[in-house]
Amino acid sequence: MSVPGSEPAPDPEIKTIEELHEYLYKGLQLEHATLPPYLTALYSLHPGTNSDARHVIRVVAVEEMLHLTLVANVLNAVGGKPDLTRQGFVPNYPTRLPCGPDYFDVHLRPFSREALDTFLKIEKPPEVATEQDRFVPMDWAPLGLTANGAAPPPEKLAELEESGSIFGLVPGDPTKRFSSIGEFYEEIIRGINHLEDQARQAGTTIFTGDPARQVTPEYFYSGGGDVIVVTGRDTAVEALTLVAEQGEGLYGGIYDSQDELAHYYRFQQLEKGRYYQKGDEPNEPTGPILHVDWEAAYPVKPDIKLTDLSRDPEILAAAEEFNQFYATFLTNVNLAYNGQPDLLLKAVWEMFRVRDSMNRLIRNPLTGHPGQNAGPTFEI
Repeated sequence: MSVPGSEPAPDPEIKTIEELHEYLYKGLQLEHATLPPYLTALYSLHPGTNSDARHVIRVVAVEEMLHLTLVANVLNAVGGKPDLTRQGFVPNYPTRLPCGPDYFDVHLRPFSREALDTFLKIEKPPEVATEQDRFVPMDWAPLGLTANGAAPPPEKLAELEESGSIFGLVPGDPTKRFSSIGEFYEEIIRGINHLEDQARQAGTTIFTGDPARQVTPEYFYSGGGDVIVVTGRDTAVEALTLVAEQGEGLYGGIYDSQDELAHYYRFQQLEKGRYYQKGDEPNEPTGPILHVDWEAAYPVKPDIKLTDLSRDPEILAAAEEFNQFYATFLTNVNLAYNGQPDLLLKAVWEMFRVRDSMNRLIRNPLTGHPGQNAGPTFEI
């Protein structure tokens, strides 16, 4: 994200409250889309091994739940309605990041160098020199949708996104993607400021949501940061800035505004084999050695589907049970974001059931797939 005030703000992409609602919904999709890959890698680790990697991935996953909650609070505050149960909300892996760069796919993989490389790409800080650099063109040819790379017609795009074949297009312009998650959230902040300025000139506000729909701190115990109750412009910007900071760092630094190491640099510690400590520069950790055993993980079949389990009826039943557990988890989170915040505590309990169900899958070899184990499919 660029430093506020460093250059004139461009015209916002978000010009209506409906567009703001859609961008924030994409934000919910974006934050959730990282959870299945992080959880798959986390629970693929052999018990009693890789304590450093286990801690890093777990902290990041917990903070993604915080981000999901913060985006929901902003959406509720501006009169929107979070819906984690809408068809297509859960991506069909492998997938592209919602609204983000399209030069890599996000896979369900066991803990590995390949998985870590994807995590670093997800959380990569922006490298934007000009206004035009904030966006990258969407290349459709690798997806096999067109012969020349041009975007399919709007009606086809809507059909593909609804089915999950394409995930999280940029609202209003599917021909381009944001160059980073930080740029995506900066655009939402720009839209909030633009719409609120217009509303105030008319003597109104865009923050018309029911305060009772806000998730407050007592309903979210994570240790990964504080829930921010969104009551107006300042708290909305604070919430979305925290989401971007925790992923990428604060304006080029390695820590966020709550003095916690950003996700990108947490993951980079695994790559470099050393912890960051206070005073370190980006990409140059100088702290204690961090030990990673890349072989100490169950070989989960990447991007596994229920159809891969047809020769293992018991594993298939366990995978279907997992998907039911995960659907229940999302349902409870959705209810929590829609006026029943106490259900977020129940959702945390559901996460333990999800973990146990994942463990039962990941430790089982697959028939017909030598050297590969079962895993969660997240086909909801």
